[in-house]
Amino acid sequence: MQQNVLNPLAMENSFYTAPPPGGKTQLLSTAYRENGTPVKGGYHIYPENAAASLWTTPTDIGKFIIGLQLAAMGRSETVLNKTSASLMLTPYKETATLGSWIRTAGKDQYFNHGGANEGFRCVYIGSKEGGNGVVVMVNSDDGTILDEVVAAVATVYDWKDFYKPPVRKTVTVPTEVLDTYVGEYELSPQFKITILRRGDALFANATGQSEVALFAEATNKFFLKVVDATIDFVSDGSGKITKLVLHQNGRDTDGKKVK
Repeated sequence: MQQNVLNPLAMENSFYTAPPPGGKTQLLSTAYRENGTPVKGGYHIYPENAAASLWTTPTDIGKFIIGLQLAAMGRSETVLNKTSASLMLTPYKETATLGSWIRTAGKDQYFNHGGANEGFRCVYIGSKEGGNGVVVMVNSDDGTILDEVVAAVATVYDWKDFYKPPVRKTVTVPTEVLDTYVGEYELSPQFKITILRRGDALFANATGQSEVALFAEATNKFFLKVVDATIDFVSDGSGKITKLVLHQNGRDTDGKKVK
C-alpha cells in the first residue's frame, strides 16, 4: 500500500503501520466514546491490518478520490489506468463496487464509503464525473454529524439533485401500538437496533451509535431527523411485529425481531 498507493498519491500523512512509525504518534487523534470519555490508551490498535489499521486524514483521502476520478477519466495513471478505475467504480451487485458503494442522484453517480472504528467515524464521497467530493471524519463514536456536513457541502457547492430533503408530516400513533414495536431487532450478528418508548414517542438505539428519536409519518412508518433514513415495522397475519425494515442510502435492510 505504501509503495503502490500512498506514496504515488502523495498521501503523506497516511500509513498502515501498527503501532505507528516513529515521529507519527503526535499526529494521531484521541478516540472518544459518545459521552466524551476517551478510549483507553487514546485509540485502539486493531490486528486486522488491511481492514482496520489505516491512519489517514481527510486531505489524504481527498487525494485518493481525485486520483480515482482522474484515472476513470483517462487523465492519470498514477495508481490505476482508465480500464481498472472504471472497473473499480462499476457495481458488480446492486450498488456495491470493488471498494465502495454507488449512490445515484438524478443523472449523476457518486462512489462512497464509510468507516467506523472504536472512537472514530468517517465517510467519503466522490462523483464519477464533475470532480465533486467531500471527506468528513470525527474522533467520536457519535457520527450523526457526518450526514449533516455532507448535505451542507452538497448544498453550498450545488451538487445537483444530491441533497433533496423530504418534506414530511407527522401523525399520532396510539401508545398501545407503539408498545408493539418496542424490542430488539437484529440486522446482522454484529448490528442490532433497540426500539424504546418514552411517553408517546419511540427512540432507536443502534449498535455503536447514539440514541435517536423516531417520528411517525404513518402508523407503522417512522423517519429520523439526524440522518435520511426511515424504518417500517412489519407484522405477520396475526398482527404480531416480526421485523423492521431500515431504508437508508438506497438500501433496504431487514431486521428480525429477536426480543
